[in-house]
Amino acid sequence: MDLLTIEKTYAGCTRCPLHAKRTHIVFGEGNPASPLMFVGEGPGADEDRQGRPFVGKAGQLLNKMLAAAGIPREDIYITNIVKCRPPGNRTPTPEEMGTCITILREQYRVIRPKLIVTLGSAPTRAMIDPKARITRVRGQWFERKGVRMMPTFHPAYLLRNPDSKREAWQDFQAIRDAYREVLAM
Repeated sequence: MDLLTIEKTYAGCTRCPLHAKRTHIVFGEGNPASPLMFVGEGPGADEDRQGRPFVGKAGQLLNKMLAAAGIPREDIYITNIVKCRPPGNRTPTPEEMGTCITILREQYRVIRPKLIVTLGSAPTRAMIDPKARITRVRGQWFERKGVRMMPTFHPAYLLRNPDSKREAWQDFQAIRDAYREVLAM
């Protein structure tokens, strides 16, 4: 199976209520052979309209952070824990994430990243620890089935809380170093 097949399989997905108001399913994009995957919460209005992840203001900040860390966006894979926009950009519910995580797992099986960065609370709770608090676990590496995972702040959070950018930059430096280490293997 490849990413295009997964996308075609779920193109008309109606497995949770989020499908009702979506314009596009936002599967993800980037290098399918990348050792580094970023997982956000869910598409916002711009992402729903364009069918691409992280293209709005939060995506622009993510692009700047990646560039500053020397990580070309086109070299990594970026997706979300849910593939359809939650109404009003609210946090996806555990049920929505539980339904959609099947797609993320299929993407993971194709890409086989060595490093995963969870952006914000929702993917951190879904993938690392249901009780995790992003303010307590961000910047720490966790290992799950041979994959190193680091939670960090979601770029949308950083837009609302610019004082946290310094901590996020520290996280991105650690991500950069781990990414370079994996590439050198």
